[in-house]
Amino acid sequence: MRKLLLAVLGLGAALAQEINPQGIIVNPVPTDLEVQVWVDKDPAKRGNAVYRIGESIYIYVRVNQDAYVYLFNINADGRIDPILPNPYERDNFLRAGETRRFPPEGARYRYTITGPEGEDRILAVASRRPLSVAEILDVERGEVRVQGWEGLARALSIVIKPVPARDWVTDVARYYVGRGEAPPPAEATLEVDSSPRGAEVYVDGRREGKTPLSLAVRPGRHEVELRLPGYAPYRAAVNARPGERVRVFARLVPEPKKEGVLSVSSSPQGAEVYVDGALRGRTPLALRLPEGRYQVELRLPGYAPYRVEVRVREGERAQVFARLVPLPREGTLVLEARPEGAEVYVDGRLVGRAPLSLSLEAGLHEVRLLAPGYAEYRARVEVRPEETLRLSVELVPLRATLEVYVNVEARVFLDGEEVGRTRGGYLRLEAPFGEHELTLVAPGYRTLVQTLQVSGDRVLRFQMVPLGR
Repeated sequence: MRKLLLAVLGLGAALAQEINPQGIIVNPVPTDLEVQVWVDKDPAKRGNAVYRIGESIYIYVRVNQDAYVYLFNINADGRIDPILPNPYERDNFLRAGETRRFPPEGARYRYTITGPEGEDRILAVASRRPLSVAEILDVERGEVRVQGWEGLARALSIVIKPVPARDWVTDVARYYVGRGEAPPPAEATLEVDSSPRGAEVYVDGRREGKTPLSLAVRPGRHEVELRLPGYAPYRAAVNARPGERVRVFARLVPEPKKEGVLSVSSSPQGAEVYVDGALRGRTPLALRLPEGRYQVELRLPGYAPYRVEVRVREGERAQVFARLVPLPREGTLVLEARPEGAEVYVDGRLVGRAPLSLSLEAGLHEVRLLAPGYAEYRARVEVRPEETLRLSVELVPLRATLEVYVNVEARVFLDGEEVGRTRGGYLRLEAPFGEHELTLVAPGYRTLVQTLQVSGDRVLRFQMVPLGR
């Protein structure tokens, strides 16, 4: 695949250094975007596929959501070949659930194993938005401008940095170029996931990241521990064999909560009780809560809000009593509108026509303005006690589309202003709702004047009469 023109996939060479592909570029943030890459001889991704020099190879990739996919083949000797995009396959956008093969059926190129021998890897990067890979990849020439895992990792980390963490993901496929069986991999793969996700993963006491997580480990026994605040720790021992993929899934169990009681009352009663911003009921109210500090707020129409911080301790009752302070009942809303005369509705009730001044109960109110030929205006306003709120509204005229058909090419005037010419006897224009005068002028034809009442989209057809008839 070093040259896409008929076929060479420069895949191969003895490993000079074992590199963990998950350590090259991997998203540490949980994401529901998934990409899978594999080769035709290893659809199960065991890493034991062997290709002889001169054989053809097919690469497959699949995504579970719409994504832009980039594929690179990293040869055992460090050379990197582009798979997607390439000079023949520039479209790297895959739909959700789509599986694509390279080369595709009927392609003008093929991929042929050229060596040298060794383990090769294919890296897939999927992103919900296109990546700027021009500094890495020359698509026209089918060349990658960096070499080796480390060089590709550094370049991709720069490209991927502007993309939100939940919007990209990677996957790796391995295969071997040689004459015999593939040597056993020097690593095993440990995949760790949990419900809920986001738990910290410790392997042999060392923090490795958060679930879901995939990493390479040495063969042998390993102690795995997952920690998530509010949940009991999860521990497991695994025995990983060379080349094996070991999966650990932990369904985390919530820790028993240390609780106390929060008792809230007020005078007068019936006030809404908000705990850390969430409505929990009305006074009088008793709640069982995990121990900790809470922001408590009481709200009752016509009374000033009451706020206090409370600490709830295990096995104890924290009590809040609020003597609510009455508020002045009314404020003033002064409303102006252009054009004047629009109907004014407050909380669904018609209260008059703009301009007007209203005394309203303090609090939030919904204001609507309606006028013929204008778009409805809606707003939610807060009237404060003993204060005047001024609201000035510019109503937006409604507009309709007029399609004008004339038997000749003519100049078209709307309310005395030229708005265009009919091309091939047709013109499309917009006009505000209301009454308008439409005039058609054409050399050798009588001027046509028509009064229109516009209240929606219309199709207008006219037959102009030649002079002398």
